[in-house]
Amino acid sequence: MSLLQQINSPSDLKKLSIDQLSEYAAEVKDYILRVSLKNGGHLASNLGVIDMTIALHYVFDCPKDKIIFDVGHQSYAHKIITGRRDRFESIRTEGGLSGFESMLESEYDAFSTGHASTSLSAGLGLARARDLSGDNYDVVSVIGDGALTGGMAYEALNDIGASKTRMIIVLNDNNMSISKNVGSVSRYLNRLRINARYNKLKGTLKRGIDGLPFIGPVTVKLAERIKTSLRLATTPNKMFEQFGVRYYGAYDGHSIFDMIRIFSELKKANEPVLVHLITNKGKGYAEAESDPERYHGIDGQNTGLAKKYSDDAADALISLAEKDEKVVVVSAAMLSGTGMKKFADVYPERTFDVGIAEEHAVTMAAGMAAGGLKPFVAIYSTFLQRGFDQIIHDVCNNSLPVVFLLDRAGINGADGVTHQGIYDISYLSMIPGMTVLTPSSGLELRKMIEYASTCSHPVALRYPKCYLNSSTINNDEAFNLKWSILRKSDSKTIILATGSRMIDLAYKTTDTTIVNCSTIKPLDREFIKERIDSNSKVITLEDGIKKGGFGEAVRELLCELSIAPEMHIMAFGDELRTELSSSASMKAAGLTVEELQKICS
Repeated sequence: MSLLQQINSPSDLKKLSIDQLSEYAAEVKDYILRVSLKNGGHLASNLGVIDMTIALHYVFDCPKDKIIFDVGHQSYAHKIITGRRDRFESIRTEGGLSGFESMLESEYDAFSTGHASTSLSAGLGLARARDLSGDNYDVVSVIGDGALTGGMAYEALNDIGASKTRMIIVLNDNNMSISKNVGSVSRYLNRLRINARYNKLKGTLKRGIDGLPFIGPVTVKLAERIKTSLRLATTPNKMFEQFGVRYYGAYDGHSIFDMIRIFSELKKANEPVLVHLITNKGKGYAEAESDPERYHGIDGQNTGLAKKYSDDAADALISLAEKDEKVVVVSAAMLSGTGMKKFADVYPERTFDVGIAEEHAVTMAAGMAAGGLKPFVAIYSTFLQRGFDQIIHDVCNNSLPVVFLLDRAGINGADGVTHQGIYDISYLSMIPGMTVLTPSSGLELRKMIEYASTCSHPVALRYPKCYLNSSTINNDEAFNLKWSILRKSDSKTIILATGSRMIDLAYKTTDTTIVNCSTIKPLDREFIKERIDSNSKVITLEDGIKKGGFGEAVRELLCELSIAPEMHIMAFGDELRTELSSSASMKAAGLTVEELQKICS
């Protein structure tokens, strides 16, 4: 029996010898690689933390001790070790394991983690709950160097250092988030990476002190003062120490033996400590090691992906930038995912990647607009939620012409509940002064981008990852905020569909008029007045939640105009979408051809 098959819990792992752990790590690597290439998922990041995860579970006693992974997509080895090995082949598939830590899935998942930079705050909360309850367990927050670019991490560090609450921070430093890390934090960590002098000298000093005969507490205090002075003198920057968190590192994050020794020592600390580990993203798989950005998140076999909106967005912006030197692009560590790396290759001086800092990205873009530039902020819909206050306070309150490109809008599959883009219609439409658009095709997205560049107010363009229809509109007219009829019928049934996914669904019905409602806010008031009456049957289709969504806005306008048709709103209800496929989510919400046809008939 392989070692992989022998380990069903962390207690089983502790029975292995140190030498056997490397063999076990290799088997875990092969298993993760095989399953990820089949199912898709976050491959490179997980290969990089296998050794670290094994060492953590070898030293700490989960689930009593709490380990939080930030971001939670690097928890594959953790899942395999903690009793989910036999279910691991189901990861990111409907009815299977989540691709992230999930409190609903296992007692070993101390906190659900999908967005970055949350583990320090959550860890401090758990540590304070422990102390107030009189419990005794360790809290370990594993945070990537990419996640450490997020401002929330520093809010937590400030509190952790001030309170001196006992907890352990493991900084997993692979010099990457999804794209290459940027900014002064990355440069600072790079200085720590090359600071081998400190660790070598510290080891020599420790061996010397340990060999001294006991001659009293004065010698012990003197030794501690010497070690502290050495650390402060040779470490190139004292940022973590100045926060009040004792720093240890940098160490090899692939030496299981060294990490077991280090973690065992840190368990004895009675203060907040941070251990800095250097890991290699994609470790053990040559393709991922050489191109970790490409292998950060991979698609499974036979995905049959259609055209990507992000490609059209990048092409449109490149064309626009050729004519207008004021056009700039802002991204929050997602240049590749949003397609904007293509823009950056052409206009690097007009591309601004701020790291995992969505709040900063939004307000910086507001400042750019105030300074006369035309900023396009490219962010996944789910991540823009973090900049909600900034959208209101800094962009809309000042009526600044910032354009938001919301990639991955609508229902998203395998990433699950933390990455759904179904909230943006509601949270953007409620803000005064915001225009919300959704394209039916790549061509329409290009036209929308051209339109948005001429606006003097904020505009949000929301679209899913891919589209199937090559061109819903095929004319050369400029975008003008008007709805268009895609298919006309003599029937009184009118389907008002938003975006390519909903239009594709509408086309599967028969004997209905289909309308491309590309403008979600403002609604096309004239179209409604001219085309809808009280004898109509109106069905709204939207890839978002019903509360505060497109359908409710249409119903409100009809009421205002004293038009009383038979009205049906098809949208996602008031439940979290935990399914691991878009089709399953749509089926659970009743967004199916069968349900739509039933309403139409």
